[in-house]
Amino acid sequence: MHMNRDAERPTDFPIGQRHAITVTVREFERQRQAAEKVRQRCSRIVQILNVPQRVRPRSSLAAALLDGHFEQPAGSGILGTMRRRHYSWILCLALTMLLVPAMPSFTQAQVIKSGPLSCPGVALTFDLCPVRNGTGYDQALIDYLIEQKIPATFFMSGKWIAKHDRQVKALLQVPFFEVGTHGEVHAHMPFQSAEEQKQEMLGPVRLLGAKYSHRATLFRPPYGEFNDETVDVARALGLQFILWNVVSGDPDPTLTASQIEGRLKRFVRKGSVIVMHANGKGQHTHEVVQDLHQHLLPERRLTPMTVSELLSCGQTAP
Repeated sequence: MHMNRDAERPTDFPIGQRHAITVTVREFERQRQAAEKVRQRCSRIVQILNVPQRVRPRSSLAAALLDGHFEQPAGSGILGTMRRRHYSWILCLALTMLLVPAMPSFTQAQVIKSGPLSCPGVALTFDLCPVRNGTGYDQALIDYLIEQKIPATFFMSGKWIAKHDRQVKALLQVPFFEVGTHGEVHAHMPFQSAEEQKQEMLGPVRLLGAKYSHRATLFRPPYGEFNDETVDVARALGLQFILWNVVSGDPDPTLTASQIEGRLKRFVRKGSVIVMHANGKGQHTHEVVQDLHQHLLPERRLTPMTVSELLSCGQTAP
């Protein structure tokens, strides 16, 4: 289960601890199977080379990789044989270490956190989560984006859409804005069954389609939390799974505008996807976006884009 707090609950975890990299059971099993296949190939290579079997892995190639050593059977003191055997297994280990980590799991490959590193663009994304108090809409921020014609992507939850009909219509009319979904009630997806996750995803998709004739194809999980089922369901529904690789931390009331800007200066680069909030809960978001637009992005020769534009950046038509 991947639980990635996106600062919508700022008191849960410190900013620096909100991004945990979790290898799921399914992913670990895929990696184990890949390592086992390489081990079997190594054994065949050694047999073909007719290398004496003096030094064997203690258990398996995976165990050797984890433990970092081999056990030498008692009485095998022939240095030349050991070296020859070691060289064969070291070669196989090197191939394994190069190949296995380079094979991304199918699940993780579906989770989009950034655009191409070669693209001089940055995606400004804004979550529109349901709020208990306040208007739930940062009008000043939206006005600035429109006035400056800054492309942006908004992820709307079903509950937010239901309470903000006028704002939804306004955002959908802006040609350089893009609208995706953010779950129905902003639930913790990993604690739901596959069917419950499906309904959580479909809620805002259906609402946007039926009421606003908008086909939403981008999905961002609430809180950035997901498991394998979340990714599988999104893929089955034809939704692109969008996360981020730069956290602004804008909902955190303990952060000043300069601190948020400092974080962005450290992490924003080509292909970055920045997560912020436009539901009125972002602290200093309007000010931070102004700094991005007027200083940081121009200084680094980066262009704001929608998520879809960023993902297709650099692609040429066949």
